[in-house]
Amino acid sequence: MNNAAIGPKGTSWDGLENWRKTFDVNVFGVLNVQHTFVPSMIHQENQSVIINTGSKQGITNPPGNASYNASKAAVKSLTEGLAWELRARPAPNLTAHLFIPGWTYTALGGAEAGKDKPPGAWTPEETVLYMLDKVRNGHFYILCPDNETRPEVDHLRIMWGAGDIVEGRPALSRWHPNYKSLFEEYVREGMDAMRD
Repeated sequence: MNNAAIGPKGTSWDGLENWRKTFDVNVFGVLNVQHTFVPSMIHQENQSVIINTGSKQGITNPPGNASYNASKAAVKSLTEGLAWELRARPAPNLTAHLFIPGWTYTALGGAEAGKDKPPGAWTPEETVLYMLDKVRNGHFYILCPDNETRPEVDHLRIMWGAGDIVEGRPALSRWHPNYKSLFEEYVREGMDAMRD
């Protein structure tokens, strides 16, 4: 399992050293493990798995931490490519999976000694148990919920983001003042449709 993440804050135009450091850990950390272990794992007789940890931020791309979002988007793309390459091999015995945790109470998620876990966050143990169940059932995308955001809301956020491209909306329109209320209406209507 590749679980590497740092998230120093910065804009898209400053903090180049933070960008390099973020990509070195979040992307090249994953890539180094793959280059080290996949060549021998594809020759094993037993079924085995590679699990790369992405992030919802690498898919929904919320403003405020461009280097982290971009690095986790790269992990998503890297893992999708790996899954395809492994599946294309004769008699594949190694599968790749993208673990996409929700709000998890870790150091990256705000955990500190003596500080209580916020009610909206999941513990690392909860996310791992959820992930293992999905891997056993053959899921590639393991979009993990938390106590704050329902899976259905995650799905709607992802669909809205894809709609920015196909519908010609501004980048990250979910946060754009001209589209924010439309996004909120889209989520309300989507949740209502799922209840019906």
